[in-house]
Amino acid sequence: MWASSIVSNLSDGVMLAAVPLLAISLTDSPVLISSIGAMVMLPWLLFAIPIGALVDRVDRRYILAGANAIRSGVVGVLTLLIATDLVTIFWLLATAFIVGVCEVAADTTAQSLIPQILEEKDFEKGNSKLQISETVIQGFIGAPISGFIYALAIYLPFFFNSIGFAISALLALSIPIKYLQDVRVEVAEKAPSHFIADMKFGILYLFNQKELRRLVLTTAIIGLCYSMGTATMVLFIIKELELPERLFGVILAIQGVGSIVGAFAAPRLSSKFGRNKLMTFGIVSSSVSLLLQGFSPNIYVFVALATFVGFAITQWNILLMSTYQSVIPNELYGRIHGTRRTLVWGLMPFGSLLGGVLANFDLRLPMYVGGVLATVIATLSISFFLKIAESSQTESSN
Repeated sequence: MWASSIVSNLSDGVMLAAVPLLAISLTDSPVLISSIGAMVMLPWLLFAIPIGALVDRVDRRYILAGANAIRSGVVGVLTLLIATDLVTIFWLLATAFIVGVCEVAADTTAQSLIPQILEEKDFEKGNSKLQISETVIQGFIGAPISGFIYALAIYLPFFFNSIGFAISALLALSIPIKYLQDVRVEVAEKAPSHFIADMKFGILYLFNQKELRRLVLTTAIIGLCYSMGTATMVLFIIKELELPERLFGVILAIQGVGSIVGAFAAPRLSSKFGRNKLMTFGIVSSSVSLLLQGFSPNIYVFVALATFVGFAITQWNILLMSTYQSVIPNELYGRIHGTRRTLVWGLMPFGSLLGGVLANFDLRLPMYVGGVLATVIATLSISFFLKIAESSQTESSN
């Protein structure tokens, strides 16, 4: 699973810089450019719950492999359209949507496998290592070389992306079957259920858990603010801060330093200060930094703030995921994870579109609005974040 993740992360890293660069070569519309991010995230709203139920019923290797194989084929078609000069912004939007659907399946499956492979005491370390490899591969290999490959030929990053997903699909099939037996056996021993009933169960489970429900809703609203603030950031960096396009991937790599440091530090700092305090620090400080990015006078100040955001938000993500994996039974994890992501990531497309509309007036405005709202919500939720993380650790230890 780790090897498959590394290859797919390399593919994602190559696309990380290539897609925004291709987009701004096809259109100057902030709304259309922000729509790309919306198309990637929209499948979480539409398909996360049924895919989550599917993950709890089907051999997870096949879901991982199938998702990566479809991504390989779709990006391959896009590569051909670029090479033949037939691509339009609407082809790019369609590709983003299909790739987003596959991302829902791949991400939900991977997160569901973690509790099967690792003991509970190793969740934070395991999530940290996967986050580190993701950041290193995407930010320090894929993204930096993408800008230079793009300069050689526009279609090359997309060609490599397609090949990478094909290899990732093959690696997913090689996951040992013994790691996939436990959940299917547990489910088989229980009374058979219908697919629709499984989806309803995931929704009701989340709704009836009051603290879990509030955590999901709060992070969903903050996530909407983040997607609003970052939707047109490529336009802000290149047009407002006047960064040469070929260096865009390098900037992404520099920001990745903060994410790597945060991923390494998360398990150690959690043990020293407590998960509750570290999670709260991560979400509040990153929200404030998003707002401050809007005031950046030059690329250097912007990158410094973005690097800190990477540090803070990575810790939050690792510890939050470990909290979920501790309190949600693994045989139910796909359904609950799908329901949660429907809310959290399903709202992000609307944030992206709103950010695009705001950017029509001023490229800094999405960061101002998104940053203020996120900061207010995170600050008002400090006492809750401190409580939920601590109670989750206590519950899991018991």
